[in-house]
Formats: sequence, C-alpha cells, structure tokens
Amino acid sequence: MSDKKELIAHPEFQAIRAVFKDEAKNFTTWLEQHLDVLAERLGMELNPVQREKNVGDFNVDLLCEDSAGRAVIIENQLDKTDHDHLGKLLTYLVNLDASTAIWVTGEPRSEHEKVIDWLNQNTAADLSFYLVKVEAVRIGESPAAPLFTVVAGPSEQAKELGEKKKEWAERHYKRLEFWKRLLGKSKEKTRLFANISPGRAEWISTGAGKSGVAFTYVIHRNWGSVEMYIDHDRETGVKNKAIFDALLALKRDIERDFGDSLEWERLDDKRASRIRKRFESGGLARPETWPALQDQMIDAMIRLDKALRNRLAKLEV
Repeated sequence: MSDKKELIAHPEFQAIRAVFKDEAKNFTTWLEQHLDVLAERLGMELNPVQREKNVGDFNVDLLCEDSAGRAVIIENQLDKTDHDHLGKLLTYLVNLDASTAIWVTGEPRSEHEKVIDWLNQNTAADLSFYLVKVEAVRIGESPAAPLFTVVAGPSEQAKELGEKKKEWAERHYKRLEFWKRLLGKSKEKTRLFANISPGRAEWISTGAGKSGVAFTYVIHRNWGSVEMYIDHDRETGVKNKAIFDALLALKRDIERDFGDSLEWERLDDKRASRIRKRFESGGLARPETWPALQDQMIDAMIRLDKALRNRLAKLEV
C-alpha cells in the first residue's frame, strides 16, 4: 500500500499570477508559443498570427486563425474579469472581423460568465465566445504549468435557444404592430376596443357586458379570428357551459344577425367555451395581408357584438 501512495501525487493549484508575474511579457508570450495547449481544451485548431496586434489605440494580446482561416482573438487577463476587458474583447472582435473571441482570465466573475452565455445565444450563428479560467498546477516537484478550464462557451443548444429568442422577439414586435394598426382602424368605425391598448400577446379583449365574458381578437401565424370567450365561472366552469348552451339554443337567430355561420366550441375538456369566426386569408407571418384581414376582423367584431351582447345580457345564468 505504501508503494501505491508514492506513485500518486496530489496536484497543487496556484493563482496564475504566482507563475507569470507580467501578463504581456510572460504569459502572452508563453501562450503564443504553446497555443496548442489552449486549442486542445477548446477542441479547435489555433495558429498564431500576431502578438499585440494594433487595433486603433489598442492592442489585442493574440491574433490567431482557426482551421478555416478565420480570425480568432485572445484577450488575456490574469486577474479578476472586469468591464474594461469585456469591452476590449468586443472591440477587437468587431474591428478585426473575427469569428471567435477567447477571454482567458485567472478569476472569472459569474456576471461576466452570464454575458458570454448571452453573447453565444444572441449573436450570429458564425460567432463564438469563450470564457476560459487559467490557473497554475504543480504535481510533486514538477514545475508549475497553466491549466485551462472552459467556464462558458458556444453550443448548439445555446445557438438554438438564441434563434428561438429572436423568433419570439420578432413575433412580439409583429403582434404589437398588428394590434396598433387594427385598433387605429377600429376607432374609425366603432367604440368597441376604444380604450384597449395594443400588446404583444396573440390576443386582445374587451368586456362583453358580463363578468368573465369577453369579445376577443386573435392573431396567429396564418390566420386571425374574432370570438366571444366565456370564462365567467372560474371555479367549476359549470356556468360557462350553461351560458354557452343558452346561446347555442339561439344559434339560428344569432347567425342570422351576424350574417354568417360561426364556430360553436363548447370545449368540454376545458373550463371555458367560445363562439368564434376564423379568417384564413392571412396572418401574422404575411404583413401584406394585414390591411384586408384587419378590415374583415373589425367588420366581423362589430357584427358579433350586435348578435351576442344583448342576448348575453338577457340570460339568467
């Protein structure tokens, strides 16, 4: 047992500053000559191009190339990460038209780790950002050597999440713009929705004269609709079905006054029910269809209000 213990040594970790006293003269020079050590940790090929490359009044620590010949910049900071070096990292990336930015540091802050994660999620798919911790490790009597640990870096999942976020943001903007235009047109024809503000959701509603019952506009990617949404009873839903059934009994007269057929959705597997008219002639994904679709929806909402509001008020449910 004693022989086995002698064959196993415990690594001793030190701050990288204890080994490299001067960042530029010592560490950056060493890294340029041993770039393969960092490259192996990152799972990529790195070839040095120039140390202390000028970028205006600044100097990037290392300018490299990857296996495809794309520029890679490395910014070294042997102490705790700060905003100054984060700004430099982005400045060098943009001005040198680099595809990858690597921030090597002796002490990464969690706040900056989140920033690198955010950049990987929200920038173009061909851009990559790494936050790499470097520390000195010694085993037994061996000389200390730098040990690199990737704290934050790109991944397919991060890029996919970023693309989804962009899609969500784009949809929110489109919905807001759609509702602005629809409500502007609506005010010229009716007082319905006059006090409603545009939002980013897929629907906007106004009261139908009974608590929990609303007239609602809905916009989806390929279609829009107008509806009466019935959610008066939020405990059991029993009264919602009673309201729906009472209106369904008047279906012939309601559709006559509306001037068209309606979709009667009792939604037995849900608490609420609805009465709806859908329009398949356009949707959120096709802005060129918005004007005609909005005209259809506004006209249908006016007729839906006329056909349902008074009948709803007379119900004793």
